Amino acid sequence: MDIGLIFSGFIIFVLLVLSGFFSGSETALTAASRVRLMSREKEGSKRAAMVNRIRDHKDRMIGALLLGNNLVNIMASALATSVLMKVFGEAGVVYATLIMTLLVLIFAEVLPKTYAFHNAESLAMRIAPVIRVVIIVFAPITEAVTWIVRRVLKLFGVDISMVAAGSHLELLRGVIEMHEGPEQETQEQRAMLRSILELAEVDVEDIMVHRKNVALIHIDQPMDKIVAEVMNSPYTRLPLWLDNPDNIVGVIHSKQLLRELLDVGGKVQDIDMPRIMMEPWFIPETTNLFDRHPAPFVIHEHDEPMRGVRKLPNGSYVVDGTVSIRDLNREFDWGLNDDEYSTIAGLVLYESQMVPDVGQTFRFHNFKIDIVRKQRNQITVVRVTPPEKNDDFDI
Repeated sequence: MDIGLIFSGFIIFVLLVLSGFFSGSETALTAASRVRLMSREKEGSKRAAMVNRIRDHKDRMIGALLLGNNLVNIMASALATSVLMKVFGEAGVVYATLIMTLLVLIFAEVLPKTYAFHNAESLAMRIAPVIRVVIIVFAPITEAVTWIVRRVLKLFGVDISMVAAGSHLELLRGVIEMHEGPEQETQEQRAMLRSILELAEVDVEDIMVHRKNVALIHIDQPMDKIVAEVMNSPYTRLPLWLDNPDNIVGVIHSKQLLRELLDVGGKVQDIDMPRIMMEPWFIPETTNLFDRHPAPFVIHEHDEPMRGVRKLPNGSYVVDGTVSIRDLNREFDWGLNDDEYSTIAGLVLYESQMVPDVGQTFRFHNFKIDIVRKQRNQITVVRVTPPEKNDDFDI
């Protein structure tokens, strides 16, 4: 047998092994758990630290691995074509295509990637030193390729940096959706984890309890009554007010009150409330949950009357049509549905399925709504009477 053919076959075999190495390395480095690798790095693993440093520059890593993989695949295919053409002539091109496709698919793609996927962390740490050298060697080429790719994509209006900024969140959302377990328990866990990712998109006004539903304690009353109210309350933190309920002067924690009670030997009259109460934290209601102060109990900085809403002596409200349902629910604890509309005017139009005239009266969700003013087809002012005030209204 021609020694040249044997040598060429050996080179093709080596190239296929290298192709499998690059394919498996890509899978191992991308599939390895970052959490487990970070944990091993903190435990002192230098290999885990090296993997984490490599993955910090993922574009360079992927570029180098793809370059190496394509390079050896093309070399192997070209060499196989040359060898088989010498043996079979022009038909060797067809044979080379079929044989190399099969060999590359099985031994350079599916097999190494399957193994790497199931042994991602251990394989990633074993190959890290070699991959680090590969990245350094191919760095000039991969940097040039990355530069060209970025410029071409920008011509089509795609900014890679902007896409990458949101990729981690999308990855986390995908992992959350893949979470499995008992149906009811899993749904609750998914909802909790989703809410964590959306903290920066939610304002405190969306989750804070309205002052009407907050348990308050009047600080200017006998100490024994204050202690009794704290002990009988299901809450551990209670706001303290002076002169009027909107004037919050502090927050008392039940545990702190108990400690003070022990310190004074059970003598309630000796408790120094101003000394043990916590300073209240006031924040704007537009603060998002991600940026809010770390205090576990905060109060809206402003609690002013709503714009576009005027309360009448009989308990009804004159409301501009553009006022949002969400604001009304939050301010007055009404509970109006806002799934299909966002404003009070939108509610009337959606529920009535018509453009009403001035003077018409409706009842939606037990609320009496009178059309006070409109401009063309737009409802500009309505009068809203909550359920407890509209008992005299007949359908």
